[in-house]
Amino acid sequence: MASLLSPSPSTLLQPKAHRTSLKNLSSNPPSKLYHQTSLRNVRGDGLCFVTKAKLAVEGDVIERQSLKVDHNNDYGVVSIHHVGLLCENLERSLNFYQNILGLEINEARPHDKLPYRGAWLWVGSEMIHLMELPNPDPLTGRPAHGGRDRHTCIAIRDVSKLKAIFDEAGIAYTLSKSGRPAIFARDPDANALEFTQVDN
Repeated sequence: MASLLSPSPSTLLQPKAHRTSLKNLSSNPPSKLYHQTSLRNVRGDGLCFVTKAKLAVEGDVIERQSLKVDHNNDYGVVSIHHVGLLCENLERSLNFYQNILGLEINEARPHDKLPYRGAWLWVGSEMIHLMELPNPDPLTGRPAHGGRDRHTCIAIRDVSKLKAIFDEAGIAYTLSKSGRPAIFARDPDANALEFTQVDN
């Protein structure tokens, strides 16, 4: 979504000093990039995202400002409703998600109206939808650290407690490379999961 709202630094750049061309910029990588995004209320035009970036390239400063988001495009984003994860064997996946992670099935969701087996699991007020379908992605050769792969992030209260649960169950994991309280693991089908500790 960020790429839709904030174009990459190589686009929409306008020279501010010395009228440096974009062609010259591609051969001289910037030494510093300053980036700031804010939401502004533009009189008569509604809300828009404003992104400012300054690139310092051999003494030249280049500024850009993102395109205004049309207020008519506000279709009412509320939250992520669910994340769909593929699994080879539903029972094996449910053992992991229910018995190790402690998630509960949302019995209100349909199980017999879809042409494949699956289950909906509560994650706070959102859900994970397990789908027993062939996985088109390779299961081997994935990054050892789930944070460098496609992953679903779940907010939790206590990373150290989950770490102890993983240790007892023999679940492999890695900790956040940045040092923040977060732990990464994979489910039985190599889907990467992040668990990040939050205060509230």
